[in-house]
Amino acid sequence: MNISRPIKLIIALVLPQLAGFIGSLFTLPAIDSWYRFLEKPTFAPPDYVFGPVWTALYIMMGIAAYLVWKDGLSSGRIRVSLLIFLLQLTLNASWSIVFFGFQSPQGGLFILGALLFSIVLNIVAFARVSMTAAWLLVPYLLWVLFATYLNYSIWTLN
Repeated sequence: MNISRPIKLIIALVLPQLAGFIGSLFTLPAIDSWYRFLEKPTFAPPDYVFGPVWTALYIMMGIAAYLVWKDGLSSGRIRVSLLIFLLQLTLNASWSIVFFGFQSPQGGLFILGALLFSIVLNIVAFARVSMTAAWLLVPYLLWVLFATYLNYSIWTLN
């Protein structure tokens, strides 16, 4: 099946936003109930920061995926890169389900460990196809490192 580049771009941009939307189904109800009452470290950003940051990161992830996919799936390198991308997106959405939906900071830490590993793999795989795509994932990696420290701090405080 031959998909045009504009359609690939739309799909690549929508997929990460979809992962974010799925996660938000578990996050939003917990913000004003369970999460509000957790002890948080002093460096925890205000809740309103997370939405814009994640939206920007999801857009960058989508652009990165498009840069890898735009010329098709003819290469095994491209196919593996995009499979890793889908894996890390799945782990991304899973974190919200576990942390907020199951109200489990400890479980969230396990997911974040796997997510960090998959993001690093994704950066390496994307770099083999497009260095620009790889660099677009670096802010995501840094944010998830911060989120891991935040998650760990919440777990230890509660």
